[in-house]
Amino acid sequence: MPSSLLPVRAALAGCVLALFAACATHPGATSSPREVPVLRVGTSGDYPPFTSMRDGQVSGFDAALLESYAAERGYRLEWVRFQWPELLADLGAHRFDMAASGLTLRPERSLAGRYTVPVARNGALLLLRRPAWAPAPGSTPETPLALLQALDRPEFRLAVNQGGHLERVARAHFQHARILAIPGNAVREALAAGQADAALTNTVEGPRWAEGLSGIERVGPFTRDVVALYVDASKAELAAELDAWLLRQEASGALERLRASYLGSAATGPTATPVDALLSSTAERLALMPMVAMAKRRANLPTEVPAQEARVLEAARQEVHQAAAALGVPAPPDAAITAFFQAQMDAAKQVQLRTPISADAPVHSLDEELRPALARISARISALVPRVPGGLDRDSLRRKAREDLASTGLEGGEIDRLADALVDLGAAPRAPAESR
Repeated sequence: MPSSLLPVRAALAGCVLALFAACATHPGATSSPREVPVLRVGTSGDYPPFTSMRDGQVSGFDAALLESYAAERGYRLEWVRFQWPELLADLGAHRFDMAASGLTLRPERSLAGRYTVPVARNGALLLLRRPAWAPAPGSTPETPLALLQALDRPEFRLAVNQGGHLERVARAHFQHARILAIPGNAVREALAAGQADAALTNTVEGPRWAEGLSGIERVGPFTRDVVALYVDASKAELAAELDAWLLRQEASGALERLRASYLGSAATGPTATPVDALLSSTAERLALMPMVAMAKRRANLPTEVPAQEARVLEAARQEVHQAAAALGVPAPPDAAITAFFQAQMDAAKQVQLRTPISADAPVHSLDEELRPALARISARISALVPRVPGGLDRDSLRRKAREDLASTGLEGGEIDRLADALVDLGAAPRAPAESR
């Protein structure tokens, strides 16, 4: 099947409608209707200011966010501790309904679960105690990435949290350095004790780690990452309910107040808006395209199948109309919906075509892993499309899209096309909502 959408019509329609309906079934089972339903939330408990666990009590941004959600929706939170290397296995074993611990969007996680709309942004940051052999600060013009390349030597010791997103970032940028993957996020301690020359952290956590440490410089940020809540793949209704609630929290200003209170200036700025969420979903889908390309090559399948693309577009139009009807708002015209989803598919094909052949890359199943993951992302996109506002400034959105999609492998003009299609969704005249 071609590129990125690959939805299963019946499943997606159910997911879309669930976004706007109150859930009849709560995530946690209860023995009596009088009992408060339980929402089991996985957390590492070692990642302040997102989550910290002490004596069974969890605090931090994610804890405050979900306490507010639970109070409004009538859940009792039950926190379940996980270790970062076991996160995906624990989610797959249904040890918890969702995870909340400053989780960064990553493609291997998209295969195993479903992300919500974004709740925060951050970026990878190096806390460096510059070795004597390294170039002196200011001796040569250096960008963050150029300095990382200069430091990538066998004698360079880099500490990073074991099993998390940043360990993968470290191994992607440092091919020769000695990477110290430390369990329990005890990374600052290794840097403070002189066991490492640098620690890889992020723009939210890093400033707190730097306090009290001498001779430390900050390098970066050199990635642009998105943080979201992470839901069991089987719990479509819970994910849809969270999405709708987060969109309301962003619109009311409550989510921004929580970010400012817990995460500081490094993470302020809206994330759970329809536009931000659509760009994040686009980036999430495109991050799966190299895996799609490898799976198709192994199966000798073509990148492009026009008949399947036509079926995908028709399904997408129906799903958007269903979502608009559930919201009670007019849907964008079919021409605008088609242009938007066609731009998504064409971008996905370009990423697939540019994916280099690698004998060492893991190959995932199209039918069992990739297509279900893409269908989950497509359900979120279809639900968001009717919410796109009018009056978007084309130039501003192009600049934003180029920032948010910079790591996808798309060229500037291809990103502009996605941004333009998003602007046109909001700008097109809309007919009254109706069922199809």
